[in-house]
Amino acid sequence: MLAQPPPPHLLERARALAVPGRRRILGLAGAPGAGKSTLAGRLVDALDGLAVLVPMDGFHLAQAELERLGRAGRKGAPDTFDAAGYTALLARLRTRSADTTVYAPAFDRRLEEPVAGSIAVPPDVPLVVTEGNYLLHDEGAWAGIRALLDEIWYLELDPAVRVPRLVDRHVEFGKERSFAERWVRDSDEANARLVARGRDRADVVVPMP
Repeated sequence: MLAQPPPPHLLERARALAVPGRRRILGLAGAPGAGKSTLAGRLVDALDGLAVLVPMDGFHLAQAELERLGRAGRKGAPDTFDAAGYTALLARLRTRSADTTVYAPAFDRRLEEPVAGSIAVPPDVPLVVTEGNYLLHDEGAWAGIRALLDEIWYLELDPAVRVPRLVDRHVEFGKERSFAERWVRDSDEANARLVARGRDRADVVVPMP
């Protein structure tokens, strides 16, 4: 079955950024469970070779490092990512070399670990789509990201829809439902409130169904 296409007005906005011969970066920000990865994937599929998806989640710190730092219980907070590494990768993607493929990490949700070198970004691809919670965050190394993005959209979904979907996603990837509900309430929703502070810095707010 073919993936559902993105809304036409969003696809055309993304397509306008995908100009062959140059490199642009489109960011999708929003709270956990807002639909960032789904929309990003649909855009990349619809652009058919003109875009590559590079998610922020590839810069999660490894579980062993989170445990060493005492941060494993709040995985997903800003300081549980390598924000400086993510910023450096975005800068490298912007200044593309004509003959160099850049490799980016991905995040394996079943392993709950980042996997290095998983995503190839060939030099002739004009658009990188990146998505994540903290693209509009303005503290520490995160503050440098906004200037590296040509356009950034803030995805907004009613919490009455978003929160149950987020719980279901955690369950799908192996968490017990009671644990997932507590994690969303105590961790994900705290992060969602932090993410919402950047809403007004986006180029456009996208209401999600």
